[in-house]
Amino acid sequence: MKYKAPRTATMTRLRRKALVALFLFTLFIFGAMMGLRTLKPSDGFSDLAPGIGIDFPGEKPDRRRLDGRDVAQVSPGQFHTGSSSSSISDTKVVFTRSDREYSIFYDVHIFYYLWYGSPSMDNKYIHWDHVLVPHWDPKIAASHAQGRHTPPEDIASSFYPELGAYSSRDPAVMEAHMAQIEAAAAGVLVLSWYPPGVADDHGEPTEDLVPVVMDAAHRHSIKVAFHIQPYKGRTDQSMHDNIKYIIDKYGKHGAFYRFRSSTGRVLPLFYVYDSYLTPPESWAELLKTKGSHSIRGTPYDGVFVALIVEERNKHDILASGFDGIYTYFASNGFSFGSSHQNWKAIKAFCDANNLLFIPSVGPGYVDTAVRPWNNHNTRNRVNGRYYDTSLQAALSVRPEIVTITSFNQWHEGTQIEKAVPKKTVARLYLDYQPNQPDHYLKLTRQWAENFNKEKDKWLM
Repeated sequence: MKYKAPRTATMTRLRRKALVALFLFTLFIFGAMMGLRTLKPSDGFSDLAPGIGIDFPGEKPDRRRLDGRDVAQVSPGQFHTGSSSSSISDTKVVFTRSDREYSIFYDVHIFYYLWYGSPSMDNKYIHWDHVLVPHWDPKIAASHAQGRHTPPEDIASSFYPELGAYSSRDPAVMEAHMAQIEAAAAGVLVLSWYPPGVADDHGEPTEDLVPVVMDAAHRHSIKVAFHIQPYKGRTDQSMHDNIKYIIDKYGKHGAFYRFRSSTGRVLPLFYVYDSYLTPPESWAELLKTKGSHSIRGTPYDGVFVALIVEERNKHDILASGFDGIYTYFASNGFSFGSSHQNWKAIKAFCDANNLLFIPSVGPGYVDTAVRPWNNHNTRNRVNGRYYDTSLQAALSVRPEIVTITSFNQWHEGTQIEKAVPKKTVARLYLDYQPNQPDHYLKLTRQWAENFNKEKDKWLM
């Protein structure tokens, strides 16, 4: 019994110490929470990364919104303007649901393809039945399969869409796509575009569908930019006509994307695929102030972004009068431009010459369903780790815009669109398991939000 009292005293001291420690810890947490509440995610964000004005359905374009001071709160299915607020900047819009808020970001652009067709809407399959492209070396070509795919069980992709072998003309598909892009937080859909009556070698003209895309995007506060493809006969003069056509026809639409440059100018932004096919002296006639049919300083001026494939392209891009460089390809190491290790040097070149550098990232790459001889360029997804690595490489060079390759380029296996497991008698498709069909939409949102937070740090 004589040892009980000392033990009681010791227990009392320990309880006092524990209470003091708990009190101090509570004070620390409270102080940290109060400090965090003072950090506004969008503070300074619009100044660091110029973007666009936000226009909403039923409203005429209002120049006042382009300065980033007028903002809006957006709820699904309902749009209304509000007074000045830091919750939304030039580069993002916040959706408010009953249980949460979430954003989409106008400095995350995603490449989108409109070339798919199915019998229910198009009387035949288009692109899902893509041919197996033969290798240019006859000896190599002879050792690989030839012919074309036979949908719906056998499609020209190594993955299988949750929506099946769909038609881009199906309104339900279009709406589902916009909902997925919104879920991924990508604010700008970059539409693969051909002039009226023109298509790629394996497709049909789709220019008549562009208004449908614009309207569907607008319902989700998504903006649309144009990715001008290398159609047969594309020249600097035909490009002048294309730009005039696009701006005249779509420039007043609420979904038409405009980019705010560092000088404060607000202009349409165009991506020009395979820009290297046209010589710099020809591009200069369109893109330089003294060109014979220059668009500079006219109502058809814009921000024109060229594709870099080889290192020497960057000097041609500068001589051409382009405003920026993008890399497109999702296969790290495939080209000089798509190699992550070169992005720092390309960014430095762009900074030194007042050009935008827009790196392109993707979740993986596998095009053997259409190019069976190209297995060496396959980049496995590794359950999202390849995507993470690509996105981290992009963020490390502090770009103003990041492009995602792609939403639905199924032939090259770069899609983030929902895919499902599928096995047929002849084929076993790749899938996103053990993750869900929306795995890459979720990863894209996480990284878009991280991009936003990182930009705040860069400003600080």
